[in-house]
Amino acid sequence: MSRPRLLFYCQHSVGLGHLVRSMNLAGGLAEDFDVTLLNGGPWPKNVAQPPSIDIVHLPALGLDADYALVSRDDRYTVEQAVEARKSLIMDCFRETAPDVVLIELFPFGRKKFRGELMPLLEAARAAEPAPFVACSLRDILVGGKREQQAHDDRASRVTNEYFDAVLVHADERFVSLEETFHPTVPLRTPVHYTGFVRGAQVARPERPREQRVLVSAGGGLVGAPLFRAAVEAHPRVMDLGLRTTIVTGPFLPEPDVEELFRRADETTGLEVVRYLPDLAGEMAASAVSVSQAGYNTTMDILSSSTPSVVVPYGEGREDEQAERSRRLERLGALRVLDSDRLSGDTFFDAVRDALGWSPLSIPLALDGRTRTSELLRTLSGARPVEPTR
Repeated sequence: MSRPRLLFYCQHSVGLGHLVRSMNLAGGLAEDFDVTLLNGGPWPKNVAQPPSIDIVHLPALGLDADYALVSRDDRYTVEQAVEARKSLIMDCFRETAPDVVLIELFPFGRKKFRGELMPLLEAARAAEPAPFVACSLRDILVGGKREQQAHDDRASRVTNEYFDAVLVHADERFVSLEETFHPTVPLRTPVHYTGFVRGAQVARPERPREQRVLVSAGGGLVGAPLFRAAVEAHPRVMDLGLRTTIVTGPFLPEPDVEELFRRADETTGLEVVRYLPDLAGEMAASAVSVSQAGYNTTMDILSSSTPSVVVPYGEGREDEQAERSRRLERLGALRVLDSDRLSGDTFFDAVRDALGWSPLSIPLALDGRTRTSELLRTLSGARPVEPTR
């Protein structure tokens, strides 16, 4: 008997967070489904493509600082990429004939990609039998959009019309969808909380903590201010008996990468690497972690007992990292250094203070990787098949 087929759309536009979480989800989903992942952003170097998932790389698009579409693939202009992506998405839908369509973030975000996603949703609604359609959402939505009320109302209407379920990858005790989503149009589509999504948990040999500060910023695209502060603070961090390891991520701009490597070459105890295959394991083996506060980095923090300082990214309308950080700081899981206070001095102070602090273990549901697959298998199987929708 063939396994059910699942078509999963993911678009990462600035950092790596959406892709990493989607890949963690896809790994869990592959236990129960034949998964095809539509990847809409650039694929990071050094990241292997798992053989259990069929990945279709759409011509890569992203957003610039003004939230305008930009091509991340030199072979395509934005206009060419938009048209090619539409065709590829519909071809994949027809070829896979999925039992489940899972769309990351839209319509709660990704308005710029509406032109390629609405035809997919229309096709799913018209298919016979129609696939089960679900939205994959992180814990906290960005709340600083222009015309936020109109955005929330539009998202609610689209969800009600085209989606069978909303899957929120969080513990409802930590945050509920209603806290960051406020439509005047009532959301009728059922909402399910899966628990937070982590990578596959692997047994790691015990290793002593290294006397180092591990500094990371997800994909690295907006990590330069944090890395500069770490370099500036490093001589005093060395006086505490700690080395500094900076993980740039694959998307840190090349001029910043070159400058960091130059500084590392001439500075004792300062190490710079582009990528670590087991960042969570390296974090757990460090004396202190200093990072941004994206969803996946936060999951790594919660999975370790390492004293952690986060510097939430908050440029423009981005407020999701700050909101997550404040909630976790109140629970005693980490400490926050606001980005507008970031400097070599405040970086050093935060590291020094973290050395004398032990984070609290927070009893949150962290089984979203497996729970999401279980939910979709149950929901899609239990849903009665109707001749029309």
